[in-house]
Amino acid sequence: MLHAPMDPTPRDYSLSRPLPAEVLVGGDAVWARYRRYPVFSLRWLRGRSLVFAIVIGLISVITGFGTGAAVRDWELGLLSGGAMFLCFMFMATAGPALATLVRHRRWPARRERIGVVLAVLLGITGSYPVDRWASHFIEREVRAAMIEQGLVTDKRPEYEPGMKPVVQAVNFILLGTVYALFSGGLALIAYFGEGRRWAANQRAQELRSLRAAKQQSDLRLGVLQAQVEPHFLFNTLASVRALVRQDPAQAEATLDALVEHLRATIPKLRADGESLLHSTLGQQLDICSSYLALMKLRMGGRLSYAVEADPGLRERPFPPLLLLTLVENAIKHGIEPQPGPGRVEVRAVARGNRLSVSVVDDGAGLKPGLGGGVGLANVREQLATRYGAAAGFSLRGLAGGRGAVAEIHVPLEETR
Repeated sequence: MLHAPMDPTPRDYSLSRPLPAEVLVGGDAVWARYRRYPVFSLRWLRGRSLVFAIVIGLISVITGFGTGAAVRDWELGLLSGGAMFLCFMFMATAGPALATLVRHRRWPARRERIGVVLAVLLGITGSYPVDRWASHFIEREVRAAMIEQGLVTDKRPEYEPGMKPVVQAVNFILLGTVYALFSGGLALIAYFGEGRRWAANQRAQELRSLRAAKQQSDLRLGVLQAQVEPHFLFNTLASVRALVRQDPAQAEATLDALVEHLRATIPKLRADGESLLHSTLGQQLDICSSYLALMKLRMGGRLSYAVEADPGLRERPFPPLLLLTLVENAIKHGIEPQPGPGRVEVRAVARGNRLSVSVVDDGAGLKPGLGGGVGLANVREQLATRYGAAAGFSLRGLAGGRGAVAEIHVPLEETR
């Protein structure tokens, strides 16, 4: 099972660098390139303010020119266009500028989000008096000039009884919506959307990294599983060759044991895809049993062994090759180096929601540096890749310095 870490927060990435392509939204038009940078960053604010300044400036120039031409007063046209430009630029940039200031404080995520929302709300609230000032100026100066020129009358629109509150309510809603969207509301939505996309992108990258590590680990496992160690076969066949003349019956028994071991392993070697990388506890116990039977004959009978497991556990999933590695280590480092008889016991038990499998030998015991070999490193890597912190592995010596016990603990998965 792959475990992804906790979601990243919007403050986990640089505010001065462009966002990853997976996080960006929108096209690559010149006027939208400021969106390459995080919302409420300095480069985002500069780019957005420049775009708004160009658009609002063009509208203000057209409006000022039209007003000056209509009332035949170019100074008044310039003043009205300037008032419009200042008003709309304040509305467009005040909230985002305050939010940018907040975000660059690099506060903890929750505090930053609250601060950004309050900054945008403050900008929206401040837009009302600025808009009223500009509207009052235009109403007082421009309308008066237009009345003087006879372009409009000073008669105010009249509403039917009961309609004035409705008109005021509609006007309030429209103005509130314009303030909210124009003064940073859309940017606020983009800010939270950016955080979600960044978190999703980080999770996707971490999962890809984990999957790549798992694929590499599975590939190494597949290579191990797709080979029968040459020295093991050569040594076994050499033993058979030596026994053919001295003890034909023993040679025949050794060949039979080798055939049984290959029967237990070759069907798995011929599998492909997912079946190559998954197995049951029963399959692994059978492989260990055939290997121990073969080693017992090769060692002249001085090896005894036992393989014990509850029948109900045999169909439970268990990683391939790991148990055999522990058995091989017990023979190689425990039984073979000491003279006289030796015993290896393999036991599998369920403890709560975990499956525990142990390999115990009464051999030479642990020696310095024994736990750092390639085989045991592969066991640890496979367990970490497949189960993360949910699995465990331990290797310890027995009391008196004789023998050792290696244990694997994995989640007790359901039968496939």
